[in-house]
Amino acid sequence: STGPPAGKRLAVLGFPVSHSRSPVMQTAALNDLGMTPEWSYEAIEVAPDDFAARVAEMAAGDFVGVNVTVPHKEAALRVSDTAGPAAVQIGAANTLIFEGGSVRAENTDGPGVLDSLPDELPRNRALVLGAGGAARAVVWALAGDGFAVDVWNRTTARATALADELGGEVVISPKAAEYDLVVNASTAGLGGEDAIGSLPVDPGDFRQGQIVIDLVYGTGPSGLLEAARRDGADAVDGLEILVRQGARSFLMWTGREPSLEVMRSAARTS
Repeated sequence: STGPPAGKRLAVLGFPVSHSRSPVMQTAALNDLGMTPEWSYEAIEVAPDDFAARVAEMAAGDFVGVNVTVPHKEAALRVSDTAGPAAVQIGAANTLIFEGGSVRAENTDGPGVLDSLPDELPRNRALVLGAGGAARAVVWALAGDGFAVDVWNRTTARATALADELGGEVVISPKAAEYDLVVNASTAGLGGEDAIGSLPVDPGDFRQGQIVIDLVYGTGPSGLLEAARRDGADAVDGLEILVRQGARSFLMWTGREPSLEVMRSAARTS
């Protein structure tokens, strides 16, 4: 095939990338606004060694921008010519915007988490599980939004480094019920296994009035979110965060506000 017609192209870059729900979600938003077929969004698998060259080629060609997923988020910041404060402070980018051959890096992951929180949730204490790239984005966003953030990671040294840099305290044995917000930003559960076994939380540890977010998304609700719901907490899954960060990226590329409902419906049925 010759690929999409020349026009305004968008894509998600990852390795692997076939599992991504971004193409179906972003294409639904483009369709809804009557922007297809001029605009298109596709998934492109790029090996780490090829990433910098591929981005340069896209920026010089007919691509307007890309989303970037694992394992390219740190590299995405390195290949950029300019970068927004979120990307710089988080140390990673999930969104690249191409303007006249130059590359601008942004990070909508952290702001996407904030967008999913109700205004009435107290901004007191938050627990972030994990210390990788996703956790960095979450800690940066929550600390900036007024939360006192505790960070837990299986390797305490990694939690310490993250907390020292982005603002937070390390916790070894957290008590989940003490927090307004609990976010699983670790990879626990990514392979389809039950995350709870490898996290410092158990069924019964959650409570009404708190929000529990699991950034991992699979085919159904995670064991972590099921336990949270049984305890009366409000559960937010990774697909909702995908929608929120994707909507911000969409606005950056196109200048138009996509329908969250259209994106949500597409992400959930794909």
